[in-house]
Amino acid sequence: MNSISRDCLSEHDRQVLESIFNPSQIGGEEMIYSGEEELPEDLQDLAEPNNPRIQASKKLELEGIEWAEKGDLQSALTAFTKSIEAAPDRPAPWNNRAQAHRYLGNEKAALDDIEQALRLSSSSGRTGCKALCQRGILKRKNNDTEGARQDFEQAAKLGSNFARTQMIELNPYAALCNQMLREVMKLK
Repeated sequence: MNSISRDCLSEHDRQVLESIFNPSQIGGEEMIYSGEEELPEDLQDLAEPNNPRIQASKKLELEGIEWAEKGDLQSALTAFTKSIEAAPDRPAPWNNRAQAHRYLGNEKAALDDIEQALRLSSSSGRTGCKALCQRGILKRKNNDTEGARQDFEQAAKLGSNFARTQMIELNPYAALCNQMLREVMKLK
């Protein structure tokens, strides 16, 4: 903005401009979690008891993640399945196995695992948020735009910047309006 300082604008006007120039930050609020910091209570997964089955499940899940990062999705699937067998009530390995299925193109198995992860997580916490994003991706891929929008909206409320970006992409009017406003601002 050439002739007007941001200091002269009201808080509302600054938020409007922020939403135009940074559309993935709804309300100007950044909510990125690295996993290191303490999450707000509503974004944490439920505390799991510290017993040998849970510990074994977590260890196997981490092995699955390592296999997936190396590109060996079949070995990752095996590790995630073993993690689920060790503690079937943990939502995280269900969600991770769903992602491996999705990358392998097995959408039916992915969706089944996503639904289980959502049931076990009560569609909340970090795992619920990730599962909602995965289900939204599958719905969007299968042209269920409204279903995808609902999943992304729920995940955005749980703190997912990815879901916020997807919601903007699914709203053609907002995208067009933002593009027009950017062009107008370039002219000044």
